[in-house]
Amino acid sequence: MLPALQLLLWHSALWMVQEATPLGPASSLPQSFLLKCLEQVRKIQADGTELQERLCTTHKLCHPEELVLLGHSLGIPQASLSSCSSQALQLTGCLSQLHGGLFLYQGLLQALAGISPELAPTLDILQLDVTDFGTNIWLQMEDLGVAPAVQPTQGPMPTFTSAFQRRAGGVLVASKLQSFLELAYRVLRYLAEP
Repeated sequence: MLPALQLLLWHSALWMVQEATPLGPASSLPQSFLLKCLEQVRKIQADGTELQERLCTTHKLCHPEELVLLGHSLGIPQASLSSCSSQALQLTGCLSQLHGGLFLYQGLLQALAGISPELAPTLDILQLDVTDFGTNIWLQMEDLGVAPAVQPTQGPMPTFTSAFQRRAGGVLVASKLQSFLELAYRVLRYLAEP
């Protein structure tokens, strides 16, 4: 369907998975929390895929590799999950980075507001799902007593000065979000194993 996009996502996911091995010992996070997180990741991945497919179909932005240079000039950051991929999994750091990454993507999705009337509902749903997932992580951090005293504040976000930049940014943000979620899903699945 979208061979170039799928190849890019597959390559990104493969690189992230290789970076993530091996994980440390499993945690004592509640199974209900982990299963809810896995469900949320799958929902966001589906939302992100829909956004990418609609940008490809409607606006012919089907080649994210061609947009990489524009991505650098726009300054679209990539969230890290380094605390989730170390030899000894740092649960507190991993949850914190997971929350921070979701918070970053929430801001990036907000920066895409006005992308186009036909894509606005898809973008709104994606943003809401990312926000819900971030809130779920934050509440679990509070339950564990590891949440920072103050929620993080959003750093500077890319400024899209044209409709093309906003749509190209949409492809790149969705692609980076998918890569982030691939590793998050792997970590959560590992933690959910009995």
